[in-house]
Amino acid sequence: MRVEDALRLAAEADLDLVEVAPMARPPVAKLMDFGKYKYEAAVKAREARKNQVNTIIKEIKLRPKIDSHDYETKKGHVVRFLKGGDKVKVTIMFRGREQSRPELGFRLLQKLAEDVAELGFVESAPKQDGRNMVMVLGPAKKKTAVRNEKRAEKAARQQAEDTEPNAESSPEVDSTAS
Repeated sequence: MRVEDALRLAAEADLDLVEVAPMARPPVAKLMDFGKYKYEAAVKAREARKNQVNTIIKEIKLRPKIDSHDYETKKGHVVRFLKGGDKVKVTIMFRGREQSRPELGFRLLQKLAEDVAELGFVESAPKQDGRNMVMVLGPAKKKTAVRNEKRAEKAARQQAEDTEPNAESSPEVDSTAS
């Protein structure tokens, strides 16, 4: 079809003539409402961004000669992060003579990995990086699954509150009856 005829058809139908495949022989064009098309594409892109998950890496720093109580506290933080669906980067900082005993840090990281094995897995094994030893733990559940579980819990709690009879409210008394 000639370009002039296609433009006339588009004007009569109150649509736009959009070139779909300019490199084809002959070029391919389509009659469409271009504003509506752009709007729908923007809505799809917004939906895709909304469903996208941002991976956050939380970091915990330890020392090789950590006390058992301090270790339990740090382990609690790691557990909380993994339950929230975040990755955890565990760093052991060596100072002075501690650098000559990297096996202490390795054992500590292995112990931590075993302690949180049900919540996460070792994503990258412990490796020495200058004065630090680093290990990354990944969550067993994805962040979206954790978020969906929290939403379901909240909805169930809300529904339980709504169906529970309210003890404070008393039946209304008609004041005009007396």
